[in-house]
Amino acid sequence: QVQLVESGGGLVQAGGSLRLSCAASGRTFNNYVMGWFRQAPGKEREYVAGIAWSGTSTYYADSVKGRYTISRDTAKNTVYLQMNSMKPEDTAVYYCAAREIGRVDFSSWGQGTQVTVSP
Repeated sequence: QVQLVESGGGLVQAGGSLRLSCAASGRTFNNYVMGWFRQAPGKEREYVAGIAWSGTSTYYADSVKGRYTISRDTAKNTVYLQMNSMKPEDTAVYYCAAREIGRVDFSSWGQGTQVTVSP
């Protein structure tokens, strides 16, 4: 069973940076896409960034393009989300998720980590 554990959230001022980590375990992930989602109070969950475990392709939402970078360390089974030039509207609970290539839905989720950006 896939287990995902996020870390790295916290409070940062606007313009600052944070790096989130997602430690993945339970199986090999060669056939997986790893994603970061976020959900702010009263808003729908947003797919922020994704990366194929092979590293051959990435996805970014328009809202974070140019500011966020997703990466993975296959030796550590860890996915990262580097967040730069942060804005108050980036405030949300951030979730790591995994889906098998060929499947539509992300079926495995972490517990989430709070990110708060102060003005």
